[in-house]
Amino acid sequence: MCYVNQFEYEVIVFLKSIANFARELFVSAIQQTASDIHFSPFAEHTNIYFRIHGERIFHSTLPLPLYKKLLSYFKYTSGMDIGEMKRPQNGTLQHRNDQTTFDLRLSTLPITGTESLAIRILTPMDHTPLEQLFLFPDQLKQIERWLRNKSGMILFTGPTGCGKTTTLYALLQSLMNRRSFQAITLEDPIEKNLNNIIQVQVNERAGITYDTGLKAALRHDPDLLMVGEIRDQDTAQFAFRAALSGHLVISTIHAKDAFGTIRRLHEMKIKQADMEQTLIAIAAQQLLPLEGHDLLPKRAAILELLDGELLEQSIKNESPYQSSSFRSFPTLRRKAYALGFTKASNMELEI
Repeated sequence: MCYVNQFEYEVIVFLKSIANFARELFVSAIQQTASDIHFSPFAEHTNIYFRIHGERIFHSTLPLPLYKKLLSYFKYTSGMDIGEMKRPQNGTLQHRNDQTTFDLRLSTLPITGTESLAIRILTPMDHTPLEQLFLFPDQLKQIERWLRNKSGMILFTGPTGCGKTTTLYALLQSLMNRRSFQAITLEDPIEKNLNNIIQVQVNERAGITYDTGLKAALRHDPDLLMVGEIRDQDTAQFAFRAALSGHLVISTIHAKDAFGTIRRLHEMKIKQADMEQTLIAIAAQQLLPLEGHDLLPKRAAILELLDGELLEQSIKNESPYQSSSFRSFPTLRRKAYALGFTKASNMELEI
């Protein structure tokens, strides 16, 4: 028979209480459909916030000593180095709620005396029809036309939390449901598991970089490659090389709007000639709050769609916003208001 001493018993009880607190926090966040949990430490306490439908909402306050213990628990269980407090770290966890498993992506940031913590809650793929993600059906049809290309680059852009990755995953799943398609994703990290799609986790510590992942992926005869996110110059160069090699590549990038994406690519040293040869289209996305329609979701995507002649002109640094045929975000928000989908206060809102 195995016995534990009083100290070991107290440690076990303490760890269980911390684990229970973490579990209750996740349950509360998921019930409120939060996409993120933010921990903001101060001198004597830590504020906890939930991001719900794009809004950062105060949840509760913890004494700083308790937060530090909770932080150590999160770092340990997500695979981070507990002793490292001077550099940012990332980790992953899973939380099971009823019959559903949620992937959690954790990130720490060193501050004076401790670290802040952000947790992204990755909701599993559900059965929401692709059409319900977009406010205007004609925009979805235009994107589906882009995906008929055999090679080239399609970029989805927008700020953090605007639904870019959800859009990409839903489009991929829709493609797979309609025809046999060899699709391979290279992601860091894999945010959602997809059916019948080869998903490769980039892991530089294990030697799986974007470059090595690309070489391996090309040997699998892909019809389509998805690069999870273009974060820096190296990733951008990788993605465009893949498109130049005769494959259809889709990816995401952070930019304010469609024309701003071209500027971002120039900053990443992508040559104008490479853009002209590879870029099929750019879709800049925002989520618009919807009002007064019980059958509609609380938010839906509106998109600035840049392709064809307007895209060619944008690559040459000619703004598409001067063209009457280009539907900008302000134009789309005004249309949504005119059709009764949203409030007047959202017409000129930068969302």
